[in-house]
Amino acid sequence: MGIHLPSMFINPKQASKVHSRITKNELCNVPKGCVAVYVGEAQKKRFVVPVTYLNHPSFQELLRRAEEEFGFVHPMGGLTIPCREDAFVDLTSRISVR
Repeated sequence: MGIHLPSMFINPKQASKVHSRITKNELCNVPKGCVAVYVGEAQKKRFVVPVTYLNHPSFQELLRRAEEEFGFVHPMGGLTIPCREDAFVDLTSRISVR
């Protein structure tokens, strides 16, 4: 008896393309306890936010929208959030106040 998990992994060809978009410097610039996300409509801007934000209901709604739009393959090679940059900044500022 085994556990069946939905396919969350991309094929090896896609993985190498995605990985090549992320530089080692970008990976090293994320402090422990944080996650990098890419936000924006046309141009994507990189933000580093605490992982505790991932539990906030408003942030989880953004994650659901990201899953609907991108599935598990994100064009920037990292978590891409489909919303306007100003809306994301507003949301994160409200979360950090609590």
